[in-house]
Amino acid sequence: MLESLRNIGIMAHIDAGKTTTTERILYYTGVNYKIGEVHDGTATMDWMIQEQERGITITSAATTCKWKKHKINIIDTPGHVDFTIEVERSLRVLDGAIGVFCAVGGVEPQSETVWLQADKYKVPRIAFVNKMDRIGADFFNVVDEIKTKLGKVAAPLQIPVGAEDTFAGVIDLLKLKKIVWKDESLGAEFDEVDLSEDEQAEADQYREELIESLADLDDDLAEKYLGGEELSTDYLMKTIRNLVIKKGFIPVLCGTAFKNKGVQTLLDAIVDYLPSPIDVGAVKGHDVKNTDKIIDRKPAKEEDFSGLAFKIATDPFVGQLTYFRIYSGELKAGGQVFNPLENKKERIGKILQMHANKREELQSAQAGDIVAITGLKFTTTGQTLCVSNKPIIYDLMEFPETVISVAIEPKTTADEDKLHKTLAQLKVEDPSFQFNSNKETGQLLIYGMGELHLEIIVDRLKREFNVGVNVGDPQVSYRETINSEATAFHEYNKEVGGKTQYGGVKLTVSPMEEQEVVFDPEFKSREIPEAFTNAAKSGVMDSVLGGALTGYPLIGVKATLKDLKFDEENSAELAYTIAASMAFKEACTKAGISLMEPMMNLEILTPVENTGDIISDLNQKRGRIVSIDSKGEREIIKAEAPLSNMFGYTTQLRSRSQGRASFTMSFKNYEKLENNLAKQILEKRGIFI
Repeated sequence: MLESLRNIGIMAHIDAGKTTTTERILYYTGVNYKIGEVHDGTATMDWMIQEQERGITITSAATTCKWKKHKINIIDTPGHVDFTIEVERSLRVLDGAIGVFCAVGGVEPQSETVWLQADKYKVPRIAFVNKMDRIGADFFNVVDEIKTKLGKVAAPLQIPVGAEDTFAGVIDLLKLKKIVWKDESLGAEFDEVDLSEDEQAEADQYREELIESLADLDDDLAEKYLGGEELSTDYLMKTIRNLVIKKGFIPVLCGTAFKNKGVQTLLDAIVDYLPSPIDVGAVKGHDVKNTDKIIDRKPAKEEDFSGLAFKIATDPFVGQLTYFRIYSGELKAGGQVFNPLENKKERIGKILQMHANKREELQSAQAGDIVAITGLKFTTTGQTLCVSNKPIIYDLMEFPETVISVAIEPKTTADEDKLHKTLAQLKVEDPSFQFNSNKETGQLLIYGMGELHLEIIVDRLKREFNVGVNVGDPQVSYRETINSEATAFHEYNKEVGGKTQYGGVKLTVSPMEEQEVVFDPEFKSREIPEAFTNAAKSGVMDSVLGGALTGYPLIGVKATLKDLKFDEENSAELAYTIAASMAFKEACTKAGISLMEPMMNLEILTPVENTGDIISDLNQKRGRIVSIDSKGEREIIKAEAPLSNMFGYTTQLRSRSQGRASFTMSFKNYEKLENNLAKQILEKRGIFI
């Protein structure tokens, strides 16, 4: 039954305890007979060898469990900023999420990033404050940070009994009972006991605050509350569920997953407060013939089939797997479906229910299910599959810009044959990974989101795919932009295959603040077919990646089509594509080219005594201090710095703080380089201006 299905993700800052929480869920729901641990490399969800060695989650893993007659599909997502694409594509297809927070660290930088991603897809969520047994744990501080830093209406449904090494359990503010877990049963058993007088007074105070938070969002509850009516537990639970799904209310729970406390009440909250596919309702998409027209599909088995491919992975036993969310209808093994974006029919091979890297074969799957499919040849991440007689297209996903590259080369001729094929496969799996050959140097470059991202790619090449490669030092992925407005005209008039091909294109380029390239087809003529305008656009957009001077991609440019010269007999689309490409590059060169470098947002958590040293070092790296805030005996330094000066910063920061400081780094934007620095970079590449 769809009413009893929950599709949820677990998301958080790195090291907040997402995977440990998932492991406990699998244990208490009977999926696993023993508890896997991240630090031992035995966690079910961290199945990649690279994850086990580093003790972090790299790829999102899916699994299924049952709790109180409800089926729960869970996706455990990475916390490291380099793998933010994994969070993005998981949230795109989920109905709800659990935000895990460290009771000591609170709302950390990547917490903010993943919550913004969840906001983008309007995913209802609940918060779980983990690690209540740690020194410095402060539950109420985390609740305040969820309200202030994340801007959410949040309130505890539980309050902790003790903290740090005295953390024993929680007080349920709805039932007004104390829940105490038994250590000897690994937390599988617990007692519900009555509250003492002091506990009752504290619980009444926080229950009152919870009801006031709910009353701010729900008029019916506010009326009953102000009228002095008794509010039953069932009524409050029903109201909370409604507000979580429709108004973005965040219920907050607490526990310590590692010490086996608080996970069963979290499972209860998933069932009680997060939405089923029916609660989410009809999913909106676009009409294939008129993409401005919005159509929808209801989450029902009887509806026409549709769904979204959100991830592609390679399995050593069954080949390419396409992770798929079914929004409507039914999917059968061996059946035929339609990909409207590729205009191709696909044959479904096997339908698999995934348990991390293990799988169970299904004959069919219905609306609401998250499964993996084999046998697809054309479908890539973010594409829709549906029935051919009633097609629909769901919104595509957006993938972040790569900011770092390394040069790689095959060790042997045999490796050379395998390398390009393997890189192409990795790119299909991970849309935030790119590769291309640099025309000037002949080097093969791979591009990623950070040093760790590329380190994992290279490691997989060597160990998983047995491709021998030599790897260069990390390089910054710069961008080009233009300094002023300029116009150029180019004619292409050549004989190809015994037929003259003609095209003449006049373009004006002008700078713009948005860091992208936009084509404006300003020129209009009834005599000239629209296909030639489209060909000119292709010529411009195809030229963007190669830049106009250095080979780095162009950004911040508006290209306006001013004129197309037409020859009725000889005009050809290819000629306009080539002419537009040449005119675009000429105009950009005339406008003057500047180099732009990626700037990164930094958040450094450091003991107070190391703050001065770290700021001094950042200043030498051309960094800018944005703010300094206190957090207990530590300080949080927010700064911006160029990526080119941040390679190896982990080691440098450790040495300046005796290993006590930590940092996170994420892409901010591109900024113009000073002329002397740009000149040095270009001269290294043999470009003299």
